[in-house]
Amino acid sequence: MKRAAALLLLLSAVAGAAPLPSKAVLSGTCCPGVVWAPDSRSLLFLDGPPVRSSTGIYSVSVEGGAVTRRFSSVAFFSPKLRWAVRPGTGENTTLERLSDGRKFTLPTRGSDVTWTEAETRLAYTRSDTSGNYDRRASRVYVADVFGSPKQVSTLYGGGISGWIGDSTLLLNGKLNASGRDRDLFTLDTRTGTRRTLKSALGFRGVSLSTDGSRVVYTITFDSAARNGLWVQSTTGGAAKRLDSFGSYRWRDASRLLVIPLIPDGSPHLLREYNARTGAWRTLGDLGDQVRQGDWNVSPDGKRISYLSAKDGNVRVVNLPE
Repeated sequence: MKRAAALLLLLSAVAGAAPLPSKAVLSGTCCPGVVWAPDSRSLLFLDGPPVRSSTGIYSVSVEGGAVTRRFSSVAFFSPKLRWAVRPGTGENTTLERLSDGRKFTLPTRGSDVTWTEAETRLAYTRSDTSGNYDRRASRVYVADVFGSPKQVSTLYGGGISGWIGDSTLLLNGKLNASGRDRDLFTLDTRTGTRRTLKSALGFRGVSLSTDGSRVVYTITFDSAARNGLWVQSTTGGAAKRLDSFGSYRWRDASRLLVIPLIPDGSPHLLREYNARTGAWRTLGDLGDQVRQGDWNVSPDGKRISYLSAKDGNVRVVNLPE
């Protein structure tokens, strides 16, 4: 009954939603996976021949216009664009500080690197490469920049979900290979203190708010009491289940943007949940659909970009305050 009421409420919101104007800043289906620059004034994307003269990371203003090459080399860049991360063909990954070109290596075996907000510490996993995923061991390491790595945890069927501050990791996985449930938990990498936030068969879409004070996640294929979209404080306490399901991104420390799943082919609706007050509001509809969940919020929380399902263009929307 509750879900039916929530669906009726959502459908009424769709009917009354005002269109959100958008502007195409890239065209020609060139650029899936566009990300925001740290200053929220431009978008970055990977491109090359035949459209561009050479392969690199390119930039375009949120107002559109000329495309310029930001980086001539291809790498995994840190969120604040302070570091270039270049996995090698063997054990080692090279990390280069862009301000002075200073480098160091870590034995990541090509795995992703997760940075703290200050980008002075990082974490990565080294995982088994064979066997059932649920029973594969993932060893979690942390390191200061230019420092030596230290193992802080071993997980099975899980990994790193992000940093909370400079010393605490958010992790998810099983603590023993034969267990059924995974835990979503925080781990103080300096003291070893561990706090379980939630246990479930599995977690999807785990995402920390911009200040790390809250986490959102989806549980599926579990019991009716566990399934759903949840928001929770990273200090613990009860989780709040949201009467919605779809694609989501944090706008800031407390506001979560959600594009609800409405499988009727209609334009995608953009809604906002305030985790501090518990209130929902409908921001409007895109007059379009987002292709394959390819959308992102600017670091300042004022805009979103998305890949249009209608024409393949990358479009920018100014969000209501």
